[in-house]
Amino acid sequence: MPHRPLTAAVLSVGLAICLTACGDSSGGAAPTPSATPTPAPTASSSTPSVVPTTPAAPAPVPRTEATLTKALLALEDLPAGFAIDSEAQGDDDGTALSSPDAKCAKLVRYFNADSTPGSKLGVSRGFSGGQDGPFVGETLEAMPSARATTAYLAAVKAAVKACPKAKLTIEGAGSSTVAVTEVRAPEAGTTPVAVRFSAASGPLAGLEVTFAFAALGDVLLTMDFDTSDIEEPVLDAYAKASKVLGTSTTGA
Repeated sequence: MPHRPLTAAVLSVGLAICLTACGDSSGGAAPTPSATPTPAPTASSSTPSVVPTTPAAPAPVPRTEATLTKALLALEDLPAGFAIDSEAQGDDDGTALSSPDAKCAKLVRYFNADSTPGSKLGVSRGFSGGQDGPFVGETLEAMPSARATTAYLAAVKAAVKACPKAKLTIEGAGSSTVAVTEVRAPEAGTTPVAVRFSAASGPLAGLEVTFAFAALGDVLLTMDFDTSDIEEPVLDAYAKASKVLGTSTTGA
């Protein structure tokens, strides 16, 4: 999500010309005919200048529930075999992160929150590729500003680095210690961040969940996966949301 400031240089040139012609002679015995003066061209008092024209910026797409929902991935955007996962639409799925380490407090708070701190509204949609997955979730949230979005992603990145492990609890499945690792984020939007939670032992042994975040101006894209194959879905989600929300030409 690099900012792409536009620069322009405008050069205007003015030219004024003034010509004067006058002839007069006097002398000896006989007057000599004087040459007929050539009328001087009239100089314009004003010179036209080149007036730059700047294309009008596109009107921003309103950040409403309807427009954000339209910007979410749909079934036709995914490979065959996926279905909408209705169970993923609720806010409370019985999943929580915890840790006695004070350095993990911020990550725990972010993970357990129903919505991103400061967000004005958000929409979500989940997909499943069958009973055994893969499962993909997407959320779009309208933030107060583009600066607020990138500031939140910077805070997430710092929180992940500060907390190498925590306890993950899934209702009905149990709890396990999970390793918290920052992983390479797909290059979508500005300051993208990705984090993986993986359990090596306990009731959740073998569980791996990856979250990817990207900024689209004042809109935050969050996706979660039960697989490490996140590149293409994130890029597809970013491309669609950018187009629908009008952020593709601004880079954020």
